[in-house]
Amino acid sequence: MPKGFFQVPYPKNEPVLSYAPGSKERTALKKAIEEARAQELDIPMYIGAEEVRTGEKKRLAPPHDHKHTLGYFHEGDAGHVEQAINAALGAKEQWANLGWEHRAAIFLKAADLLAGPYRYKINAATMLGQSKSPYQAEIDSACELIDFLRFNVYFMTQIYQEQPESSPGVWNRMEYRPLEGFTFALTPFNFTAIAGNLPASMALMGNTVVWKPAFTQVYAANVIMQVFRAAGLPAGVINLIYTDGPATGEVIFNHPDFAGLHFTGSTKVFRGMWKSIAQNIEKYKSYPRIVGETGGKDFVMVHNSADAREVATALSRGAFEYQGQKCSAASRAYIPSNLWEDVKKFLLEDLKTFKMGGTEDFGNFINAVIDERAFNTITGYIEQARKNPMNEIIAGGKYDKAKGYFVEPTVVVSKDPSSVTMCEEIFGPVLTIYVYHEDNFEETLELVDSTSPYALTGSIFSQDRYAIELAAKKLSNAAGNFYINDKPTGAVVGQQPFGGARGSGTNDKAGAKVNLLRWASMRTIKETFVPPVDYRYPFLDKE
Repeated sequence: MPKGFFQVPYPKNEPVLSYAPGSKERTALKKAIEEARAQELDIPMYIGAEEVRTGEKKRLAPPHDHKHTLGYFHEGDAGHVEQAINAALGAKEQWANLGWEHRAAIFLKAADLLAGPYRYKINAATMLGQSKSPYQAEIDSACELIDFLRFNVYFMTQIYQEQPESSPGVWNRMEYRPLEGFTFALTPFNFTAIAGNLPASMALMGNTVVWKPAFTQVYAANVIMQVFRAAGLPAGVINLIYTDGPATGEVIFNHPDFAGLHFTGSTKVFRGMWKSIAQNIEKYKSYPRIVGETGGKDFVMVHNSADAREVATALSRGAFEYQGQKCSAASRAYIPSNLWEDVKKFLLEDLKTFKMGGTEDFGNFINAVIDERAFNTITGYIEQARKNPMNEIIAGGKYDKAKGYFVEPTVVVSKDPSSVTMCEEIFGPVLTIYVYHEDNFEETLELVDSTSPYALTGSIFSQDRYAIELAAKKLSNAAGNFYINDKPTGAVVGQQPFGGARGSGTNDKAGAKVNLLRWASMRTIKETFVPPVDYRYPFLDKE
């Protein structure tokens, strides 16, 4: 068949729409939300070519309006996990043998579908199912997922182009093949883009996938699967199941053809899966690839030269956008004594203007937390902080779950830098601030580095370049994504590849070429054009 060295379109970050009053996109999104609320979906699992409905229906509701029913999804069991594995293995040979340009075309088409006819549908699904504001949905379920798909295709071609040198009479080349077996994607509730990227990145490199999303993200995951199918993804390449976590792991991690795990979620769950894989290591054909991005206790470190207004804005956005339910959210801040009163003033002024409510009202900056379990966990931390005499709650602290799971943006000021809310991941709209003496900058850097087991994101605010350099060096292992004079959230694909180390994961950087390399297995090929016919080397000749 005809061949060629194909160049894919050079990726550019998808423009973020504003949804300002009077804009076309605002009207289109409101219509999509209205249409979604007017129907109750019956959401199947997608296994091979089948839409699987078990009759074990689980209700889906907006976190900000939990009495409204969006629809139902069909929960599966261990047998469906086996079915999904078999479908993935059955599709593997044909998918792996498909020309890479055809794999690329499928995911490039998926990106264009998201940018066009599916944009408002997937944003509406994320707003309703995960309680995200229009802007938070736009930068996530539309723009970031589009960017992942387009940039990953480009990164794949860069990988394939990386070839070894050849010596005279020899041609060396490198093949990049998919992993041997099936792969498993386990995705979180908080980012639709992550839910789409984890299975798609593995599939792009020729792997077939069993994908289990968080139950609280199924509503938008269903739209992602519709997009993949509309883009021409063959049956069995990505199999979407809704099954119990431990039961799923029991089947997946005991299967000899298990080849790789792509995970975003809690540190505890990731460590548990790693342990299961290790205990079963002798069962596998190959050593499984393990990639995980987990928790964070992300910091904002402020130098005495910083601008108080800039710091307050970074805290308002970094701590409270999407109700703090980002693994990168600003959760602890260290403010010098000379700036504290101004930072406090500006921060409290901001918080007073926050409106909280459902996502359907575009004037709401704060929406609901994801579910009752999260609500109880977050409010438990607030009450624990309230009881500690070393703490003062200077904003928020109230909550109500009568209509939706609403928790006020809460600011705790602690005199104890080792207090619970300074150290533990809360995953909600709670910011804890420690005010340090303005002359103790370097000592406080040591405190920032040693307080948390995580190392995901963090930032330094300073107008002093020597202080910035010192912070960057002292905190080199404290954050996989480090920000200078910016909030520690909002990484953009192709610009700030995302991931952390320590307790925050394997730092395999989603949105970078290095992540795709984890889903390829390399074969080196050496071809000698004129092989030798005599074993003797010149050193054996007589003088």
